[in-house]
Amino acid sequence: MNESPDKPAGSLLGRIWSRLGPGLVTGAADDDPSGIATHSQIGAQFGFGLAWTFVLSFPLMVVIQEVAARIGSVSGRGIAHNLRRHYPPWLLRLVVTLLLVANIINLGADLGAMGAALQLLIGGPEHLYTLLFGVVCIVLEVWLSYPRYAAVLKWGTLSLFSYVAVVFVADVPWMAAVKSLLIPAIDLTGASAMAMVAILGTTISPYLFFWQAGQEVEEQHRHHAKPLCVAPKTAGPELARIRIDTITGMAFSSLVSLAIVFATAATLHAHGITDIATSAQAAEALRPIAGEFAFALFALGIIGTGLLAVPVLAGSAAYAVSEVFGWTESLDARPNDARAFYATIAVATLLGAALNFVGLDPVKALYWAAVVNGVLAAPLMAVMMLIVRNPRVMGRLTVSRSMAVWGWAATAVMAAASLGFFMLR
Repeated sequence: MNESPDKPAGSLLGRIWSRLGPGLVTGAADDDPSGIATHSQIGAQFGFGLAWTFVLSFPLMVVIQEVAARIGSVSGRGIAHNLRRHYPPWLLRLVVTLLLVANIINLGADLGAMGAALQLLIGGPEHLYTLLFGVVCIVLEVWLSYPRYAAVLKWGTLSLFSYVAVVFVADVPWMAAVKSLLIPAIDLTGASAMAMVAILGTTISPYLFFWQAGQEVEEQHRHHAKPLCVAPKTAGPELARIRIDTITGMAFSSLVSLAIVFATAATLHAHGITDIATSAQAAEALRPIAGEFAFALFALGIIGTGLLAVPVLAGSAAYAVSEVFGWTESLDARPNDARAFYATIAVATLLGAALNFVGLDPVKALYWAAVVNGVLAAPLMAVMMLIVRNPRVMGRLTVSRSMAVWGWAATAVMAAASLGFFMLR
């Protein structure tokens, strides 16, 4: 007999793995092809100079993603649903509209990068590959049961280790790399400011907030559990699980991001290649410098992370839109029982794929999608902080004062980075 997916494995590693879920997948999806392209450009353009920003962003990622997870687990509803119930309608419409625009651009950039990566590996029609990847992601997300699909996403996170492997293939000067993490090199120029917003935009992204909150709600439905505000006695262990899961996922995301920056800094930047526009271009540029193995790992990683990130992007959009209109919103629902939810997934994915057929400039799409996410994240984070401090939403489980301070600090950093971009540009 097959072991139940809810039954803890016997080994220590198995028990740890069984406790990971929405946080791990969210962190891994953070390193999507758009993020890979952005981090490749950062490493190529600035070398190791901006590596310290990932140390800064890590605690900010953890706190804001934990806030998102708490909204879902405590209230039993997603972010957009809570906005609809407790805040003005115009705020809900603005947030969801901006999320849709950013997600569709990201979907187009990610699917295009996956098609380009496969063309690099085997040749053939790039646009056809882009469309096929979109269709595959739709089919998997719509037709697989939620437990099976969640397991697919969870195991898909292992594809990101390809970028850790690239670092060991590249000739990284580790003294310089470690120094760049510990000693900030601050450059008050427009290019540096835009790069910092892009880094924060790819690591602290609005679609990840909606996804993790929605996934916590899905997990409650899967286990037939009550929202924590209704059953506060179960809150202690569950909130501890959320914290461990989120810290692990964000640490994994930061490690992979740093691996990409280190690899491109040690290879491309060191050889005078400072302008990388797409993740596929970064893979191709690695070939003559780091060899065929590094090139293949990098290209395969783009496809693997894309297969992980595209469903997260489309799914977060579907959660938000469904919560606006009160539609059934669940990846565990049958297609006939949640037609509008699954239709939103399909339409968002296909619109993203279609952008690659209408002359979308992948150079601008990848980088500016990250910048747009960075600019939009601050007001959304402020709204989330209002939600988790609101007793009408969270009951007795509003976040502690210390966590609120960290959450508002993360919001202030995102707002300052966005403001700095416009002032120094």
